[in-house]
Amino acid sequence: MTDRRQLALNVFVFPGGHHEAAWRYTASQPRRILDIDYYLDLARRAEAAKFDSVFFADVPTLADNIRYAARIHAEPITWLSAIAVATQRIGLIATVSTTYTEPYNLARLFASLDHISGGRAGWNIVTTGSPQAAQNYGLPEHPPHAERYSRAREYLDVVTRLWDSWEDDALVIDPQSGVFADDAKIHRLDHVGQHFRVRGPLNVARSPQGRPVYVQAGSSEDGRGFAARFAEAIFTAHQTFASARDFYVDIKKRARSLERNPDHVRILPGISPFVGSTQAEAKALEEEFNDLIQPEFSLTQLKNMIGVDLSGFDLDAPFPRHLIDTSAPGAVASRFQLVVDIIERERPTIRKLLHRLSGGRGHWVIAGTPEEIADNIQYWFENGAGDGFNVMPPWLTGGFDRFADYVVPILRKRGLFREDYRGTTLRDHYGLPRPDSVFADRRRAAASA
Repeated sequence: MTDRRQLALNVFVFPGGHHEAAWRYTASQPRRILDIDYYLDLARRAEAAKFDSVFFADVPTLADNIRYAARIHAEPITWLSAIAVATQRIGLIATVSTTYTEPYNLARLFASLDHISGGRAGWNIVTTGSPQAAQNYGLPEHPPHAERYSRAREYLDVVTRLWDSWEDDALVIDPQSGVFADDAKIHRLDHVGQHFRVRGPLNVARSPQGRPVYVQAGSSEDGRGFAARFAEAIFTAHQTFASARDFYVDIKKRARSLERNPDHVRILPGISPFVGSTQAEAKALEEEFNDLIQPEFSLTQLKNMIGVDLSGFDLDAPFPRHLIDTSAPGAVASRFQLVVDIIERERPTIRKLLHRLSGGRGHWVIAGTPEEIADNIQYWFENGAGDGFNVMPPWLTGGFDRFADYVVPILRKRGLFREDYRGTTLRDHYGLPRPDSVFADRRRAAASA
């Protein structure tokens, strides 16, 4: 067994696939989007390929223009609970918002998933960028960016202490003595803060991983600061190696300045691969998908990213860069800047920009042979742009099957990816330590004082 640094690989599950026209592709199965067996099959395939995790994104709103795209989302923890009992090793990462949930509810859900799966749960921490979500939760308006991150920081403090509120040996279960649990090792929080009042403790004993793996996906300035302080894995979007490397260096430096081990912050850029037996075949496949997009939907997506409505514009005209307001509140979002960078770097037509974004909403889309895709992954990995990748199949399940069948064996042959799992938990897969309970640490410190 090699001790060489190896890739982490997740499969990022999006309804039908990551290309916005995936549901129209002849080899797709859009009528199975709400069929749990569809996802069980995919998870088993990913586990057979020794992937680190399956990752489910989520948003608490119905997407604009559902008329033209498969953008429905089942609740991810429910879905992953089913996958947990159908698999044995693969990690299970769910997106849940700190803006539109309460810490106690979330703590119970993820503790339960970690118990069900034997220690394979991960939480993708988001603050929700969809303004429409507020009205689904009885709020008059969506909280501003800074307020969402302020809430998220307090949320992380509260939920961490809830997961830690049972020390590891608090559960005794001794029929002879009649002691079920050592209540001296079960702790109330009595938290009173700006956003939350939470008494605690949690009513679920500490889970196999202690806490689920903390995953984060924001790349704005607030997002980077949040990730460097809390995240153990970061899903990030980059179009170029230089951008990914700069992000990687920045996050590792920030983590080090916070006295964290940078190796315990796994940075995983997104990659959406079109795999073909030749370069021409792969490019033709990508073009076939792009020819299936519905411009009305694509323009809505673009408007959501950069705040510019181009309905009625000539799609084959140069993109009107002057219409983008970089002083608008949404300009702080990482995806806004990513799109602006594409426009300024490539000077595309509107149609070309829509095609660039249709495959992965700003993530790296690559079309090539298995060897070419493996070469690019290896270059990014070995030259400081990532610790692995969040694999975003353009369509399901064929887009994943091609990557697993043809690219993964090359990575494995080069010693870049595992032959088999070396542990049973998601923390094991990522090479992350199991955290001690903060309450146990305090009790031990008090006892030795």
